[in-house]
Amino acid sequence: MRFSSTVLIAGLAAASVDARSVIPVDKRATPTLYLAGDSTTAKTGGLLMGWGEYLPPLLNGITVVNKAVPGRSARSYTNEGRFTELANLVTAGDIVVIEFGHNDGGSPRSASDNGRSDCPGTGSEVCVSGKTGEKVYTFNHYVETAARAIIAKGASVIFSSQTPNNLWEGGSYGGYGTPVRFVGYASLAAKNLAGTGKASFVDHYQAVANMYLKLGNAKTNSLYPSDHTHTSPEGADLVAKAFAQAIKLAWNGTTPLKGYLKAGNPTVF
Repeated sequence: MRFSSTVLIAGLAAASVDARSVIPVDKRATPTLYLAGDSTTAKTGGLLMGWGEYLPPLLNGITVVNKAVPGRSARSYTNEGRFTELANLVTAGDIVVIEFGHNDGGSPRSASDNGRSDCPGTGSEVCVSGKTGEKVYTFNHYVETAARAIIAKGASVIFSSQTPNNLWEGGSYGGYGTPVRFVGYASLAAKNLAGTGKASFVDHYQAVANMYLKLGNAKTNSLYPSDHTHTSPEGADLVAKAFAQAIKLAWNGTTPLKGYLKAGNPTVF
C-alpha cells in the first residue's frame, strides 16, 4: 500500500498526539533504540548482513529494534508508512537512528522513476514523478518531517550518515575525496532540528572510512562478497563497531546513545 506525502504528514502529526496504542513509559523496563534504514542496516541473510544486527552486543540498558528494510530510501520509507509506524511506537526516552542515502539518488522526474529517488535539494523543493505524477520532496523534507513527529513524542533522533561503499574497490583507497551528498544532508537535518534539543548527528560514513583505511585493501575487499555496497556478517559487525566508536568519541557532539555504550568496546579506527 502506498501513502501520499500529504496523508503521511497528517498521519505523523496525529501520531505525535495519539499514544493510545503505545505501551506507557512506566510499563517499560528499558528504553528502546529503533533503527530506520536500508539493507546496509537491515537483517538480510546468507553472505550479507546489515550492521544493525550487530549493535545490541555493544550496548547496555537499552533494547534494540531493527526497523531497517532493504531497498528503501527516505522517500519510500515515508510513502510506505514506516516512519508513521515509528512515530506511533516511540515513547519518551526512546531513541531513533535514521540512516538513509544508498537508495536516495537518481531523478524522480524520469519516466522510469523507481519510487526511491528524492527531489534534489535540501529544503522545500518539490519535484513531480515522471512515472506516477506523485509529488516528490527532498531527503531533508522526508527525514526532518519524520523526526519532528518522533521528537514530539518525547523521543530523540540521531541522524546517521550512510555507510560508504567499498573504498578499496579497484585496489587503491578512495576515501580521501568528498563524501556522497547525503552525508551532508544528514548533518544538515540535525542542525535544522537542533532547537528541539533532541536531534543529533553521527558521521557513520567517516567512521567506517577511517576503519577501512586502517584495515587496508585486502581485508576491506574481503568484507564485500557480492558487490561494493553490502557487507558480509563480519563486515557488518565491524561497521557496527565503527558506529559505536564514533558515538563514544562524540565527533559531532554527544548523542543520547553514548550513555548506553558498554565499557571496553573494541577500537576499530
